[in-house]
Amino acid sequence: MINKKVDDIKQALVGVKNGMTFMFGGFGLSGIPENAIAELVHLGVKDLTCISNNAGVDNFGLGLLLQKRQIKKMISSYVGENDEFERQMLSGELDVELIPQGTLAERCRAAQAGFPAIYTPAGYGTEVAEGKETREFDGKMYVLERAFKADFAFVKAWKGDAAGNLIFKGTARNFNPVMCGAATITVAEVEELVPLGELDPNQIHIPGIFVQRIFKGAHYEKRIEQRTVRTKAV
Repeated sequence: MINKKVDDIKQALVGVKNGMTFMFGGFGLSGIPENAIAELVHLGVKDLTCISNNAGVDNFGLGLLLQKRQIKKMISSYVGENDEFERQMLSGELDVELIPQGTLAERCRAAQAGFPAIYTPAGYGTEVAEGKETREFDGKMYVLERAFKADFAFVKAWKGDAAGNLIFKGTARNFNPVMCGAATITVAEVEELVPLGELDPNQIHIPGIFVQRIFKGAHYEKRIEQRTVRTKAV
């Protein structure tokens, strides 16, 4: 069995260059690859195209890359929590492609499965469909959406082993699974890196064939995007 373990984030990001297209797992701030994002900020790579459900917040997640002007284009579904994102978009500094959330997930899944494109009814008759092929199936119109092409996919899992097998925990099992194998190189950071054979095969969410590099992450903050509490009754 191929050993895909690397010692640290620096080895995991070997080959990262300016102008590349990256995928980032996570939803809001849940399950984001914190170590990978921090190292990309440190490396200072720029002119990046980033595919992610959202753009983090102003001082965390992909918001850190936005602060350093490292992102040229964002391909996202929801970006409402980031003031810097809004400023750059409205000023024309940032190219933005907004995609229906289900379409974003399926374009990742298509890339993962090796399909060149999918047909979806989402967006037909709107600006989303402008300039795209449309086709009727059983009396309903669909829009052709191409699978994503990315250089690296950065995902975060709860547990993994040296073969790249992954288990996600709770809501962190969001966009992470569909981005595994959807890029040329998938880098997985995990909270727990266990010996081969320790993971129950019936519990594995993503088999190692979809992962090229895996390492044990560190110093996870796991911030909460919006915390809502109610006043304790007197």
